[in-house]
Amino acid sequence: MKLPRLRALPASVGGGVLVLGVAAAVAIPLQLHLASTDAASAGAEPPAVGAPAEPADGGAPFELPAPVEVPATVVPPAAARPEHARQAPPAPAAAPAASGWTLRWSPEARRDGLKAFEGVEDDRKDSHRGARHISVQGNNFRFDMHRGDRDGSDRQRNEVKGMRAGSSTLTIAKGQTWRITYSMFIPSSLKATTSFTHIMQTKMPGNGTAPIMVMSLRKHAGTPTIELKATSRNGMVGSTNLAPLQNTWIDTEVEFTSDDAPRGRIRWVLKRGGTTVLDVQKSGIDTWLGDRVRPKWGIYRSLNDAGAIQDTHLLLTNLKAYQRTGTG
Repeated sequence: MKLPRLRALPASVGGGVLVLGVAAAVAIPLQLHLASTDAASAGAEPPAVGAPAEPADGGAPFELPAPVEVPATVVPPAAARPEHARQAPPAPAAAPAASGWTLRWSPEARRDGLKAFEGVEDDRKDSHRGARHISVQGNNFRFDMHRGDRDGSDRQRNEVKGMRAGSSTLTIAKGQTWRITYSMFIPSSLKATTSFTHIMQTKMPGNGTAPIMVMSLRKHAGTPTIELKATSRNGMVGSTNLAPLQNTWIDTEVEFTSDDAPRGRIRWVLKRGGTTVLDVQKSGIDTWLGDRVRPKWGIYRSLNDAGAIQDTHLLLTNLKAYQRTGTG
């Protein structure tokens, strides 16, 4: 007997079980098309989960009996594969021990927007008129940089500066110890350069002041690295290969005491997927210029290494700042 042409019903997966309608004693082939897009590594960003499978085109719908449950083969979406970032940022890093530390700043991008910061430096030279370079994307802070953006003839800058909690601007004073933690996504289009590419700084406020500490993407002997250093003499804290940390969410922790040498100190931790990649510290260094210390985040880079300059972006989330207030 010739069976009527069937139309596949929408499928749903829940709890590791695929639920389908099947006719009793009749085997019905079912083909699911899992749509996925493998983004090119250059400029990759957290991909969206693919749309659910669509019913196959065909003849008139065929009414089927009550569904039965059959085991399903779980196919991870593109976002879960190693070459892609996770769709959602990682959970916030564990807070330091309550004893001795006070949480002073914990902004949410979707709740606070750019008001989380003391100031925004979005194309301050108006070199790319009409374009927005610093924005909120989901619960992430996003920094875009285009090849033609300029902050002077030889550099580019799109950064935020300072920390605001409610109506107050937080101040990091001399002798204080702070711990700043957050997660970041560095695409492979944001390349290390032979000159400077800073993605985090601490500075004394004021025009023309030099940075105190910088987190940078720098190429050493042809190898792309991510590094942290104080700009004072012998201030290198540590560095590691950049490539394994790109196109995925990583967690960072910067703890520092703002003071003149030899009382200044920096500790830097980098983690990928919960695994510690780097845990280094430097003591006896100068981490103070005067007035107060203000952190900055974003992309600030030289144009000298022209071959490494591409349209790119940087994502940050789960930003937190703790102040050392005790001896616990």
